Amino acid sequence: MARMLVIAASSGIGGATSQILREAGHEVVGTSRGGDGDVTLDATDFDAVEQAVGEHGPFDGIACFAGSLLLKPAHLTTRDEYDATVAASLTTSFATIRAAGKHMRTGGSVVLVSSAAVMAGLANHDAIAAAKAGVIGLVRSAAATYAPRGLRVNAVAPGLVETSLTEQLTASETARAASEAMHALGRLGRPEDVAAAVAFLLDPAHDWITGQVLGVDGGLSSVRPRQRA
Repeated sequence: MARMLVIAASSGIGGATSQILREAGHEVVGTSRGGDGDVTLDATDFDAVEQAVGEHGPFDGIACFAGSLLLKPAHLTTRDEYDATVAASLTTSFATIRAAGKHMRTGGSVVLVSSAAVMAGLANHDAIAAAKAGVIGLVRSAAATYAPRGLRVNAVAPGLVETSLTEQLTASETARAASEAMHALGRLGRPEDVAAAVAFLLDPAHDWITGQVLGVDGGLSSVRPRQRA
């Protein structure tokens, strides 16, 4: 049994990951910003993240699901919106790596979340794509930095997953059909789809995987299927 920290465990994918990990017999400590997790945490706060990892560990694995969604072209994005988007997705990821680097001295696994939008080049994702691309760079550099001590760093890059964060994107049948058609497998993702991949990367049994970004996106980032009749 491993001990895992799930940052933003109250999110759709974070909650699904926590459930999968517990069902596999792992001990899970979950954080939330709103106080409905085991630990209340603002994941943009470097010192708070470090304190949470230090006080509630030691941990064998950490997954960070903090993030936000902003769909706007760059010229319509305010500075406050940009800063908030970067803070939610990239700053939280960096804070997680920083805390893991300080406290996971004997190895383990960190899993972050990027996005298929980085790989596919989707219109009106400018700020979020910039932040999530930063996550990929962070994963690869940190994987190299901490490999000598056996600390693995990987990420998942989901397509459109049905959560409370994305429900506005599928509010109408037309919008939903258009989003489904962008995914080669013809459906939107479920939190459990991504959670299963995160659990795989966290599992100590898979300790020869590091520096990887696993697309869990129904083919969105790499596959262009024929149009369905």
